[in-house]
Amino acid sequence: LSYNPLMLDISASMDYKKVGAITKLEYGKILAASLSYLMVSQQDSVGISLYSDKIEQYYPPRSTKIYLQTLLKSLENITPTNKTETAICLNSIAERINKRGLVIIISDFFDNLDSITTALKHFKYKKNEVIVFQILDPIEKSFAFEKDAIFVDKETNDEITTQPHQIKKAYQTAMKEYLNNIKSICLNNKIEYNLIETNIPFDKSLFAYFKKRSRLN
Repeated sequence: LSYNPLMLDISASMDYKKVGAITKLEYGKILAASLSYLMVSQQDSVGISLYSDKIEQYYPPRSTKIYLQTLLKSLENITPTNKTETAICLNSIAERINKRGLVIIISDFFDNLDSITTALKHFKYKKNEVIVFQILDPIEKSFAFEKDAIFVDKETNDEITTQPHQIKKAYQTAMKEYLNNIKSICLNNKIEYNLIETNIPFDKSLFAYFKKRSRLN
């Protein structure tokens, strides 16, 4: 029997779709639902925490099929909300976890990297295994916008008008560095890191979970 707290970022930045068929949040919801179903099918306990700049809903891990229906309903009824405070929320959830288990975090991780690092270390300090799924729309990596555009921050509503080709190279360099930093942080702390773009089939995303679980058995 395994103990599996699962965390899903439902902040406004997750409600984005450009190249992918669905938003990052919709992808995260389906991934979380699939993982929850698999865990309960294996008689493992699973819980779900939905967070933005605060913990919106918290369901501690349990292993019954009736409880699974509660979790799936909570995922179905999600609406994106508020800004992101990933680190604060993860630290709060880490304090609530009273057993060692497999912690799964699904987010775009658009937040302060130093704070996120501290929060991830909090889970490892409490002897948990951790899997990170960083979900991005493909264009958030490529910045392949063709025309002049107005970019709106979904969490603050701040706007900037620009010609994408003028900043594309600088953006790509900064994004590559940011992603490399997250990956290195996870590697250095023995956290399994998975970069998932919203055009990637779900079976490839789920494979990371099976790989980690097989190592734990």
